[in-house]
Formats: sequence, structure tokens, C-alpha cells
Amino acid sequence: MSGTSAALTPPADAVAPVRHPDAPAPGELLGAHYEQCFGCGGEQPHGLHLEARAGEGVRITAEFTVRPAHQGAPGLAHGGVLATALDETLGSLNWLLRTIAVTGRLETDFRRPVPVGTVLHLEAEVTAVAGRKIYSTATGRIGGPDGPVAVRADGLFVEVKVDHFIENGRQEEIHAAMNDPDQSRRVRAFEVNP
Repeated sequence: MSGTSAALTPPADAVAPVRHPDAPAPGELLGAHYEQCFGCGGEQPHGLHLEARAGEGVRITAEFTVRPAHQGAPGLAHGGVLATALDETLGSLNWLLRTIAVTGRLETDFRRPVPVGTVLHLEAEVTAVAGRKIYSTATGRIGGPDGPVAVRADGLFVEVKVDHFIENGRQEEIHAAMNDPDQSRRVRAFEVNP
């Protein structure tokens, strides 16, 4: 994590992350944590529709295809969309820890342009845990999982209680998510991002 800010450097007393025993098995598709999520939700017409899979340990892989709706400059992905893909991928790591956490800080590096039509191959891992703080890193490659790095990020997530979402979210969506009969979807709706 060279070049990261002090805020993203784990403290000396940080511990190695531990995959939760009930975490999805390596290779398992994680699915959307909330169908209206811009990053992973299937009901967002212009969303990323990012698909993440559990990896070994506390790692995941993910992919998303840059579509015309994701443009910034003509024919190229918007930097904010790429940052969103990194944030979504990093946030999905919390499912392997079975922890509800929100993004506290995200630092991104843009290394090369990402054209429309490109499949961005993302890989992320939790690097350390210190109390409620979860430190993680991600890379996005073009041309395949071993292709050149186009974007990368370091993130700090902060563990929260479900009350964070109930007290701050719009009540219509909160009630719909809380009343979902699928217990797994109900829990996942409140797992990532402020």
C-alpha cells in the first residue's frame, strides 16, 4: 500500500482479517446486496450491475462492463463510475467478514483510460482490521484478470449497526427492505456504503 495516506495505513495494533465461518464459499456469486444499489443492483437500468464472487480468505473478484451510460469523455468510462466500481467491490468484502460497514475513506488512482465496452476485472482483499475499522485494497484490470492495471483503490470501512441505515435512509425504502420475506436479502440490504 505504498503511497496511501496515513488515514489508510492500519495502526500497529491492527490484526489480520478472519473470514467468517458462514461466509459464501470460494467461487460463489455474492449477488446484489440491494436490488436498487447503483453498483450491484439488477433493478438499476443505468447501474454497474457489478457481479462479485467470493475468493479464498478475505478476497473477492468482480466484473462489470462499461456501457455507454457510464461515459465521461466520449467513448471512455467516467472516473466517478470507476471509483464507484472500486467502492462497490471493496464494500462487498464485508460480506466475507459478515460485518455491516460503510465507506469511511476511498483513495483512487487512475492509471489508464477504460473504453466503453471494456470488461473491468476487479480483485479486492481486506488487509487489516483494527476495532471497527476495516482496511482493504482493490485493483481493476482491462483485457482480462491478468491485464494491465487501469484503476486501483485503498479503502477504509467502518463497522456500523443497522440503526445507521434505519435512522438515515428514506423511510419508504427502509420499510420495503425490512419487510422483504427473504432473510438473507433483508440482511444484505444494509451491508455496505453510507
